[in-house]
Amino acid sequence: MRSITTLDLQYAHRFYGFQGEAQYLHGHTGVLTIEVEDSVEPGVNMVFPCNEIQKTAWEVLKNFDHALILREDDPLLPAILDVYEKQGIKNGTPANKMKGPAFKTELATAYPECRLVVTKETMTVEGMIKIVYDLLKDKLNIAKLTFTSGVNAASAEFETKNKIDRCPLCGIALNENGVCPKCGYRKS
Repeated sequence: MRSITTLDLQYAHRFYGFQGEAQYLHGHTGVLTIEVEDSVEPGVNMVFPCNEIQKTAWEVLKNFDHALILREDDPLLPAILDVYEKQGIKNGTPANKMKGPAFKTELATAYPECRLVVTKETMTVEGMIKIVYDLLKDKLNIAKLTFTSGVNAASAEFETKNKIDRCPLCGIALNENGVCPKCGYRKS
């Protein structure tokens, strides 16, 4: 069975080298749908609480919200960083509170202080799915991801293979010590 939740992401990007309208800097509201698969946890009668899926995903994905996403070879990147430096916002501002932890993977690097994500490939809906799966595959039993942005949409299904111990009282993942971070339940 699956638990399914969605997250909205506001972002700006462009398709560097693309021969169409998307080569210009533009913004989107993207909707990410995450489907988590596992057995139904008997104590709570659910696979995984959807609000906990959102919290787990949002911790990393908030780096994409209200962010500029550019490919690493885009000539706009140094220009943007130069403007941010001159404006005094490259290293963040007190108003920049929605920051996730910085990350660097094979596919993307997040610079939360300046609301920037630099990608290896053009950030299409398909590219976003690859990045999201890479960031969350060890945290959630992801069965399917769907990302829509404007009129564009893509989805991918994945084989679930993680064995994630869940709390029988509230359904969320136990930490590495077998303790529920929400209610304090301890696995015996």
